[in-house]
Formats: sequence, structure tokens, C-alpha cells
Amino acid sequence: MQWPARLILAAIMTAMMVFMVTLVVTYINLGWRADFVAQWAKAYIISWPIAATTAFLVMPMARRATDRIMSGIGG
Repeated sequence: MQWPARLILAAIMTAMMVFMVTLVVTYINLGWRADFVAQWAKAYIISWPIAATTAFLVMPMARRATDRIMSGIGG
């Protein structure tokens, strides 16, 4: 996969995943309170760039590992 496509995939995939994970974890940790949205947004803004960068960097390794696993199980 060319790097621009990998970058877009990492950005979109992690944006959706981090949205849900930070929403749920913020709710579990804080409950619904007046500043919930602000606290959730802060967690999202901090977490998303980290997740996107990590996904972009590890995607080739994950793809190779997936190919090896699938070859091993006959896929």
C-alpha cells in the first residue's frame, strides 16, 4: 500500500476507533457530568494523533503478520 493511502486509512480508522474508546472510557471514569463533553474532547484530541501515528507505523508489520497467520491456517 502506498504511503498516502496508508496515511488516509490510518487517519480514518483511528479517528473512529479513538472516538468510541475515549467516549466509553471517559464515561466509565467520570460518569455523566457537566464537563463530560469537554473532558471527552480533551482525551480524544490527545489520543487520536498518537493512535494515527502508531497505526501508520505498524500497519506494514500487522499486514505481514496477518498474511503469515492466514498462510498458516490455509487461508
